[in-house]
Parts: sequence; C-alpha cells; structure tokens
Amino acid sequence: MPRTVQLALGSLVVGCLVLTTKFAAWWVTGSVALYSDALESIINVAAAAAAVVALRVSALPPDANHPYGHYKAEYFSAVIEGVLVLVAAMSILREAYQGFLNPSPVDAPLLGMAINGVATVMNAAWSSVLLRFGRRWRSPALTADGKHLLTDVFTSGGVLVGFALVPLTGWAWLDPALAAVVALNILWTGWGLVRESVGGLMDAAPAKEVLDRIRAVISENAEGAIEAHDLRVRHAGRVTFIEFHLVVPREMPVGEAHDVCDRVEHALREETGDALITIHLEPPHKAKQSGVLVLP
Repeated sequence: MPRTVQLALGSLVVGCLVLTTKFAAWWVTGSVALYSDALESIINVAAAAAAVVALRVSALPPDANHPYGHYKAEYFSAVIEGVLVLVAAMSILREAYQGFLNPSPVDAPLLGMAINGVATVMNAAWSSVLLRFGRRWRSPALTADGKHLLTDVFTSGGVLVGFALVPLTGWAWLDPALAAVVALNILWTGWGLVRESVGGLMDAAPAKEVLDRIRAVISENAEGAIEAHDLRVRHAGRVTFIEFHLVVPREMPVGEAHDVCDRVEHALREETGDALITIHLEPPHKAKQSGVLVLP
C-alpha cells in the first residue's frame, strides 16, 4: 500500500475520533457554536475518505487510456473537499441564524470545553503530520487535508475562547455569533482549496521561484550545449512535468548530446523529486537567444 494512502487512512481514523468527541461536546452543552465545530468534522471525515480513493487512483501506473498516469486524481479530492467545506459553512450559517432568533443558555460549559479541547489537540497534532509529509511527498490531497485541519484547529480555538465568555457575560447571542464567525472562516478556506485545486487541474504554471530554480539547474548542468528555450513546467499531483528544447553544436555527436540530456535530467530529478522530462534536441540555427543560456 502506498505511503500516501496509509497516511490518508490515518486521517480517516483520526477524523472519526475527532467527530465523535466534538459531537459529545455539543451533546452535553447544546451550544450552536460547538455544533458548528462538530459539523465541520463531518466534512473532515468525508474529505479523508475522498482522499483515500483519490490517492489509490493516483498511484496506479500509466495505461493505454491514461499514458501520462493518474496523478491528477488527487486534485479531484481537494476540489471535493473544498466544495464540502462550502456546504458545511452554509449549514452552519443557517444554524447560527436560528440561534440568533431563539438564543438559549448553554449547559455544562466547562465539561463541553474540556471535551472539545481534546478534539482540538488531536486535530492540531495530525494536521502537522499531514502538512509535513504532504509537502515532502508533493501530495495535493494530503496538503489540502492538512490545511483544512489546521484551519479547524484555529476555529476551534476561537470557539473555545468565545464559548468561555458566554457563561461569564450571560450573553446568549454570543454563541450563535461565534458559529457565524466559524462559518465565514470556513467559507474562506473552502474557496482557497477549490481555487488551488482547479489551478492544478488546469495545468497552471508553478510559482516563479520554482521556474527560476529549474532554469538554473538546466543552465548549470547542460555544459556542452548552447541554450535551452521553450521551457514549460506543470505539476500533476506529486509529479512535475518538464519540457524544453536544448540547442547543441552541430558537430556534437548524438551520443554526447544524449549524455548531456541524461546529466540535465538527473539534476532536475534531484531538484524536483518525481519528474517526467522531455528534451527536444535542436541544431544551432534554432537558437532564440531568449531562453536559458548554458553556463560554460
């Protein structure tokens, strides 16, 4: 079983534990704010399940129908998670509105805060694991799940602080107000997840610093060539696709030109991790003097 799938299964288990704990906190208090926090945990569980499926699909080898592999399946998981987050936010806003119309005092606030605090600590620990390995393994699904959990940690912390003020101040309306704030924060997070994932599905160019580093690697390792141009880079899940034209001297033997390409490919994989690299060799008259100049 791929390591990314194992981590996603761990997210599913942790999500179920957190969901149970947060609903217990809502059950003993009747708080709309804690209910909104628990409702988001349902999304965490659904998103973790979607991530497991997407990661298993993305690990499949290329086939006749998908010669470039199945790596983009992870983006679908992140898009689904973003959409689910938006749905949860709308449900929370509805509950908050009902709470404003009919405010009521909460029960057993200290017990509810303690139970919810345990769930928040679990989410904080697991989000750090997902973010660390998601970035290391270049997994959009794991990274999106980690970011979502981290947002959940911050919102849960805010809910707990505000929830503590309800019995101290006697302001019953503060409970649904906190739920509304949580919903707005979730909306912002969901929009960010959808936007980032759609960018991956649409083959958006990577960040400028990534492109600059790839240009530098080509320039530093293509000794013997003249220049590289028409560089195109895109990410598909954990894999980076790199394509460019490499201009070599007319008198360079094919075997020597092939060695140059091998050297550049090795250096690029050292820099980017998993990569599919396509290099098109060209004669000197194809030089554009506007691409990547090879360092002597």
